[in-house]
Amino acid sequence: MLKSLTRILGDPNEREIRRLQTAVDEINALEDGMRNLPIEAFGDLTRQFKERLAKGEELDALLPEAFAAVREAARRTIGQRHFDVQLIGGMVLHHGRIAEMKTGEGKTLVATLPAYLNALTGKGVHVVTVNDYLAKRDAAWMGQIYRLLGLTVGCLQNQASLVFEPPAEGKPEDGDPAKRADPMRPASRRDAYAADITHGTNNEFGFDYLRDNMVDTVERKVQRGLDYAIVDEVDNILIDEARTPLIISGPALDKGQQYPRFAQLAKRLTREEDYTVDEKHRQIALTQDGITKVEKLLGVSNLYDPEHYALTHYVENAIRAEVVYLLDRDYVVREGEVLIVDEFTGRLMIGRRYSEGLHQAIEAKEGVKVREESVTYATITLQNYFRMYKKLAGMTGTAATESEEFFKIYKLEVAQIPTNKPMIRGDLPDFIYKTEKAKFDAVVETVADLYKQKRPVLIGTTSIEKSERLSELMKRKGVPHEVLNAKQHEREAAIIAQAGRPGAVTVATNMAGRGTDIILGGNPDLLGIAREEWQKDHEKIVELGGLYIIGTERHEARRIDNQLRGRAGRQGDPGASRFFVSTEDDLMRRFGGDRIKSIMNFVGLEEDVPIENRMVSRAVEQAQGKVEGYHFEVRKHLVDYDDVINMHRSVIYQLRDKVLAQQELRPTIEDMVGKELNRLVAGRLQGEAADWDTAVFQKELQAMLPPVDELSTPEAVRRFDPAEIEEMLQEHADKTYDARFEQFGADLWKQVERIIMLRTIDRHWVEHLTAMDNMRTGIGLEAVGQRD
Repeated sequence: MLKSLTRILGDPNEREIRRLQTAVDEINALEDGMRNLPIEAFGDLTRQFKERLAKGEELDALLPEAFAAVREAARRTIGQRHFDVQLIGGMVLHHGRIAEMKTGEGKTLVATLPAYLNALTGKGVHVVTVNDYLAKRDAAWMGQIYRLLGLTVGCLQNQASLVFEPPAEGKPEDGDPAKRADPMRPASRRDAYAADITHGTNNEFGFDYLRDNMVDTVERKVQRGLDYAIVDEVDNILIDEARTPLIISGPALDKGQQYPRFAQLAKRLTREEDYTVDEKHRQIALTQDGITKVEKLLGVSNLYDPEHYALTHYVENAIRAEVVYLLDRDYVVREGEVLIVDEFTGRLMIGRRYSEGLHQAIEAKEGVKVREESVTYATITLQNYFRMYKKLAGMTGTAATESEEFFKIYKLEVAQIPTNKPMIRGDLPDFIYKTEKAKFDAVVETVADLYKQKRPVLIGTTSIEKSERLSELMKRKGVPHEVLNAKQHEREAAIIAQAGRPGAVTVATNMAGRGTDIILGGNPDLLGIAREEWQKDHEKIVELGGLYIIGTERHEARRIDNQLRGRAGRQGDPGASRFFVSTEDDLMRRFGGDRIKSIMNFVGLEEDVPIENRMVSRAVEQAQGKVEGYHFEVRKHLVDYDDVINMHRSVIYQLRDKVLAQQELRPTIEDMVGKELNRLVAGRLQGEAADWDTAVFQKELQAMLPPVDELSTPEAVRRFDPAEIEEMLQEHADKTYDARFEQFGADLWKQVERIIMLRTIDRHWVEHLTAMDNMRTGIGLEAVGQRD
């Protein structure tokens, strides 16, 4: 039906690209004029644009001139001129959508167009990327363009912040970037955010937002509002990373000594006999035999008695740590610390910890120091953080398969941008093997043949463990290679940049968001070789068919497979890709691998003979679609919970801002005290005077105000009606306030007010978050009772 409508009405994506082409023509018409400008005129252009905006002109009206200025500034500083398709990508980002652009199409350069245009408003633009290295690289590299145009650039780093400033007034820089002094200087976090354009990771932006709502003075806030964000590798950040909320926590009562004991207990239990494992949901369930065995080992009569509730928490976490969360797949141990591995990028998630005691259980399993449990001080999901921006845009090589989620959660539409040159990569059908061993043997044989030809190969694996297994097999075969995984995080850009040189064999754990192009022949600047020598290598590899991509397993998400494939075929280069899968792979095992294996046995296929069947490949893709749907539901569930907290969070944070910003807090305090007095009188002095609970009334009143002479005894209280008592108390509160004001003096009293208000809000907020966390933990039992 959809295909028929598309034939009749035309592809809406193509229609949109054609519409934007008109603006591209306008930008191209301005190119000659921009080329004739002296270098000092670019800062003047920015001042003129800002003046026009101040007089009421719209950003859209400035777009052609602003984009033309950025294109020329890029040509003069970094020697790159935006292609027409990059201008289209820039317009899509400016309009608050996602630009899907293939790998190697220059997304980093595309972002300079809308970033500059929107920075003209003076409200700040945030460019969000996946790691500190890329944030710093892009800020320094693209910062040259912004500086020529007279803008400042900030860069957030985990340990420090940097600012890149434009050249001094009247002293334009030399057009050759190599002749410039390094413009980077250390700066405060606040200065980095005060810059026109700020680069950083999603975690840095999100945690700064949470920390800003924990400060005790306005001056300590670093962000200045969330106006416009461009998210690089948008699928990685807004979908993959969004499964884990950002949490700022502090120490709770230390229960760390319990975990090693339970880690030993878990080792004494047997799978299936004592517990079952739900691999899909990564949960375990004790069997009746298992419960009996655990009760005996712990010396308790009933594990599920309310007084032993904490014990079930330890037992279940210990078993999950033992069998569900695996070393070198889900986490690594480095320098005595358990570090989580991002399942999509293969990177270490420094500073992230599993919640609800799971991280402590893994630490106990691995025999490293068990850190204390924590309580949450502040938390937000990435979904709700990014939904606070007035305008949000993103770019990636693979967004189409997740377009439904982008729209439902972020109201972001996906536009597919054409490639600058035709895509000629050959995507070959999957090879399906009976066993995992046969598959890996076939991969090594294929790589050895390609290495003999000196054709570069990039091999994608789904875990560190598989990378190291493959590396071992290739060593035995005598194939030199590089391994890129979370353990070599620091070297990743250099390894990837050289993955296209003759005879290069690179093994990588997932390829999302690496941010570095693979150039056929290698990167001449990093290799330090002459251009002529590089050209020979480049032509030789083109003749061999370009970079060969091998996937050693299908990933749960199709776009991770597409990201791996997308590393070949950049800018019209030749290339090829093929996935080697086995019926024993995780995805195949969960979705009909046994059935395929029995067919292969029935027809008598040898272990080392693959089947190449489009129908099976399609079935695998359908399975991937199902898993993607399941993960979408998990993330949506997370958002649904956080939406509740989000309403509470916005009320509390607005109240904090009011306390921080207000010089005069008396009206707010009087309003609060008035409501509390009303609640006290209405709650304790109901009905006939003889029935009033005067003892409790006086006790609660004593906690709020100094003694009131007229209400010193129960008989005295009963002489007045409730309205008179409330009025009397209100007058007493006002007099008490005046007395405190006189006693402390105006300046000191204002500080006391602010500190007490903030501490009270923060203490109750932490208690509220803990209560909500506990409610969420028990919510599954409500579902059992058929209640939402």
